[in-house]
Amino acid sequence: MNNDNKSRREFVKNSSLLAGGLMMSPLFSNANFFSGADETIKVALVGCGGRGTGAAMQALLTKQNVKLVAMADAFRDRIDNCYKTLTRDDGSGGSVKGRVDVPEERKFVGFDAYAKAIAFADVVILTTPPGFRPIHFEEAINKGKHVFMEKPVATDPVGIRRVLEAAEKAKQQKLNVVVGLQRRYQNSYRELFKRKNLIGDITSAQAWWNNDGVWVNKRKYGQTEMEYQMRNWYYFNWLCGDHIVEQHIHNIDVVNWFKDAYPVKAQGMGGRQVRKGKDHGEIFDHHFVEFTYADGSVLNSQCRHIPGTMSRVDELIVGTKGSIKGDAATILDSKGKPIFQFDKKGENNPYQNEHDELFAAIAKGEYKFADAEIGAKSTLTAIMGRMATYSGQMLEWDKILASNLNLQPKKYDWDAAPPILPNDDGYYPVAVPGVTKYV
Repeated sequence: MNNDNKSRREFVKNSSLLAGGLMMSPLFSNANFFSGADETIKVALVGCGGRGTGAAMQALLTKQNVKLVAMADAFRDRIDNCYKTLTRDDGSGGSVKGRVDVPEERKFVGFDAYAKAIAFADVVILTTPPGFRPIHFEEAINKGKHVFMEKPVATDPVGIRRVLEAAEKAKQQKLNVVVGLQRRYQNSYRELFKRKNLIGDITSAQAWWNNDGVWVNKRKYGQTEMEYQMRNWYYFNWLCGDHIVEQHIHNIDVVNWFKDAYPVKAQGMGGRQVRKGKDHGEIFDHHFVEFTYADGSVLNSQCRHIPGTMSRVDELIVGTKGSIKGDAATILDSKGKPIFQFDKKGENNPYQNEHDELFAAIAKGEYKFADAEIGAKSTLTAIMGRMATYSGQMLEWDKILASNLNLQPKKYDWDAAPPILPNDDGYYPVAVPGVTKYV
């Protein structure tokens, strides 16, 4: 055994022991898909929708000896569709079929499926709707697994605190955690970050996620309320967190990253102007938030889901000596003259790079990634923004982090009542600024 393989074996073994016990099943096989590796990194996928399928594909396309060994989802059809996609051989040379080893007995369905799948893996991919993320992440860390999890990592402050506690355990056990805030893994943004001092002290920023919106899954005959909401999860805060949390977190996180700080307070406005049907649940279709940092600098953040309006997904960071345009990958001096331009020919696929770097570290036995705390704090920033627009009040970071707001249902069951229910006409209660309060 060479030194890299030996160190990885010890790395995984020690992580498992620190988590409280040996793995439930053998971790390694003698399979060797890639040169220089004689052990298999076993992966479990928890959440088999579109993002989960994509993340699993990216994990299996890494250069390491990776194999998908277990799958879990609340719905069987999502597992079947995901499995079909991953085992398809279209002759393009990009097939990962040979790296999928998930027999029927390792396809788990239901609310408790995640724990069953996690038990078989070295690395867990968490890509369910974000309301479930704190529970799933906590289980993965308690069982000594390395983790890739999509953003956002929670939908309420109670969930954030749960993630932060698990993140601390992950650090203690030296478990790698990557969160899908992919701009941090994108070449252009990394190069801008290296040169951020060119603009001096950051004094203000703007962030946008304005576009037409996303899919809607209409109610089907025979669905329980719980199933309907989980199928149409984007429109319910206990599952999604609203689009300021689910999508706009990317742009908010970029500003937090470049500031190396998180806002101390927020106030804003928002509402439902266009997207307000029965299938649109409770979320707003526009938010505008003024986030203020401890040094007095302000991030003006806007996100909108309204067809026919201006589309923009971008960031502008302004300093005492110049500014940074995120999407254009440009740095300007104080007079607007370009002083750095990233060559887009050198751009990478950040979604793939997240997995490339994670699995390379695991294969070498390295502890390199601790994204969970970053992911939790940028998620909390977006949650604070949502709570500010819903209430119309000025909200403070420390009070939001300490809040007992818990959006999750008391029971996870198909016949259980979700946290929010429609009225007799089929419409859901919606926050009203000036009326909605947070304690």
